[in-house]
Amino acid sequence: MAAYLIVDVDDLIQHLETRGTALDIQTLAAGLVNSATLAAGLGSPDDLVAIAVADWNRYRRPSGSAGISVQQVFAGEGYDLFNVPDRGAVADALLMHYFSFEDEPVDELITVTTQLDISTLVHRVQTTDRARVRIWGDEPPPNLEGAIFQPLESILGIPSKTVALYIDFENISISLSEQGYILDIDDLIDGMIRQAQTHGQVIHMAAYAPWGQRGRLAPLTDRTGREVSDEAPGRMARANIDPVFSLPGKNSADMRIAKEVLDDSARHDSADVFIIASGDRDFNEVFSAVRGRNKQVVVWGVHGSTSRLVESNPALIVEYVEDFCRLRRHTDLAFSYAPAPTVIQPDDSQPEFRPSQWSSVILQLDHLLQQDDAKMIGLDELAQRLIDVHAVPNVERADDLITQAAARGLLLVDQNANTVTVNSSHPIVEKTCLIRDRIVHRVANTLYMRGWEYVNYGFLLKGIGMDHALDRPGLNTGDTWRSEWVDCLVREGILKREMVPHRHNPEDLVPVIQIADEDVATATQQILGSSQSDIEDMNRRVIVSVEQFTSFRGFAWCPLGSLHRRLRPFDPGTTFQQAVEELVEVGSVRIEEYENPQSDYRTKGISLVTDSLQVQEVLEQRDNFIRVLLDLYEQRQPISHTTIHNYVTISDEELNLWISIMQSENVLKPVPGQVDLYSLFRTHHTVSLVAGDTLNE
Repeated sequence: MAAYLIVDVDDLIQHLETRGTALDIQTLAAGLVNSATLAAGLGSPDDLVAIAVADWNRYRRPSGSAGISVQQVFAGEGYDLFNVPDRGAVADALLMHYFSFEDEPVDELITVTTQLDISTLVHRVQTTDRARVRIWGDEPPPNLEGAIFQPLESILGIPSKTVALYIDFENISISLSEQGYILDIDDLIDGMIRQAQTHGQVIHMAAYAPWGQRGRLAPLTDRTGREVSDEAPGRMARANIDPVFSLPGKNSADMRIAKEVLDDSARHDSADVFIIASGDRDFNEVFSAVRGRNKQVVVWGVHGSTSRLVESNPALIVEYVEDFCRLRRHTDLAFSYAPAPTVIQPDDSQPEFRPSQWSSVILQLDHLLQQDDAKMIGLDELAQRLIDVHAVPNVERADDLITQAAARGLLLVDQNANTVTVNSSHPIVEKTCLIRDRIVHRVANTLYMRGWEYVNYGFLLKGIGMDHALDRPGLNTGDTWRSEWVDCLVREGILKREMVPHRHNPEDLVPVIQIADEDVATATQQILGSSQSDIEDMNRRVIVSVEQFTSFRGFAWCPLGSLHRRLRPFDPGTTFQQAVEELVEVGSVRIEEYENPQSDYRTKGISLVTDSLQVQEVLEQRDNFIRVLLDLYEQRQPISHTTIHNYVTISDEELNLWISIMQSENVLKPVPGQVDLYSLFRTHHTVSLVAGDTLNE
């Protein structure tokens, strides 16, 4: 028995994509072979000649995460791969290659296509008197009498009904959260799409919520546990679910969904099945109207939050989101928290640590603990604080947010005393407080040192970018990351942002940052202020660098920004600012704005007060150290810690500091390949001055 299956792969894939049908290509190829074997009455797929027709040059590259190409899939299922780059000759090519030299007529011919060119084979192939010719496609081709037409969807088991999905996301998310479920946005999206597809071909999906409205939605996480509420609209859109903005509150989303469902169901090309994800009984009249238009209505609700009128309505199919979205409960996490392992991973393997609703809970709770100078505070006090700063709209949402944070180990709750505190060892808490402290500390120091009323927004972002304390995986990843955290601290009432006239163009307004919460700023300064020894070390670096710059170039001042860039490797946070501030206070340096010949604007610069005792002492120490280096150089002795110690009696810390200063000022250079061995730059300007050389102009 001669049986043939001819699959028009180009047409098939395009047809399924156009209809929005999601079907695994391997399942598709195997399903067609098995269905054809059964239809032809064959004992095995091996008795069937399966031909996959396509311009196979299109499918050479692997697609999908598995890295398998369409070509490989069809070949693996036993198909002959028939390459047809020129579509116009496809029927003639097939006829010549497979049927022109066959002595045995064909008993079964099945073509899978919606195109007429391949379908014409049914009249050109020599068949037996009892042969059956089948066309599996979209609709019966014209003028092909005698052929058996079967809808492709029925052959592949693809539901023929069309489906429209309308999700009251605010209602569903809050209902799930109140029932104790973790809202994994990935599981929600995947589960909803998968369940909708069981009712037919999905042609429309929309999700209604007050997207971007702070605290209106319960915290949404992804599969890594990261809070991603702000990313939810984008994730919805990427899954072909239209994120529709609705004003906060039940009635706003209900009215919009009701209007769109009624309008859409009245159209001539409307879906066969309408799924409404909301357990609200206010939709009963809408359900009745849609049913009256001969449409099937499916309601998605949440156990314990769905109206009994909806659940008892015999005209509706009621399904529950938690049953098909595979969600976990918060209690699953209650005892699973453990400190993150101290494993160093590459920076690019760590996701960005971004602000979230967890940030609000942590920052506001920490504020209350500092304000009351307490180790624990009442749960009711924290809930009210979250409402006061507009992190959540009401007590119910506040309690829900606190419960979720506690379940994830961010908070430590004493149920008997009804009190709570932060879990400072949790990595999310630790990172959140670190970022807050570094940003607030930088703003406070800049305002105090420079005597400004505010910090320019761009200037602050640049300063945060230079903060070495934030050089950790997932932190300080770019200006977007820095902007998000500054904006977060503004929302939480720690910083405040205003628009002020630009100093060079008053008609333009620029954003600036000020300290809103002085208590937080004071506490941060106490925690993060550099030690006095760090400041003293930086004082010497500043004096030496300014003197060398002005002496070598014959200038009276050094640009403050250039000086900071030069000393940045030795400034882990704001030590430079504090050192300059101290030098100004004791009268060792002056900070002024100078005319800059290379700019239209005046430049902030720093100059030494040469009759200052501190300046004279530091420069004398430097000169004495260079004299020791000169002695070693002239005696041809190696310059190292040991040999220098033989000439001067100073501590190891002091010696390390001066060697470091000499390296940063290019007086000393490490000898390549040698540990603790340096070479002296003998013709260096400062070395020549100390040596008493006659300097050329």
